[in-house]
Amino acid sequence: MHKNLSLVALLAAVAVPAIALAANAIDASLIPDGTYTVKVEKLVDPKHIQVTMDNGAETTLPAGRDSVDFGKIKPGDSVKLSLIKGSVMVYLDLTSH
Repeated sequence: MHKNLSLVALLAAVAVPAIALAANAIDASLIPDGTYTVKVEKLVDPKHIQVTMDNGAETTLPAGRDSVDFGKIKPGDSVKLSLIKGSVMVYLDLTSH
């Protein structure tokens, strides 16, 4: 019985941070249209980037046009971008490489 309680406590301690991180993720379509400065967390592919917004929320942003290509962006870069309906229409990499 004591082993089961210890196991449950351990699993709960591991699960809580994962749930908290998931709670920080937001749907890109819910972000109001506008210009934002974000930190790139991950390049998913040349048409999608995972970012952290200034308020700490994380989201994956799609390219909104064929001309938008995230291929030169790296994790850790600071990017200024314009969103319309949750998609990136234009961006500028503010990080000097």
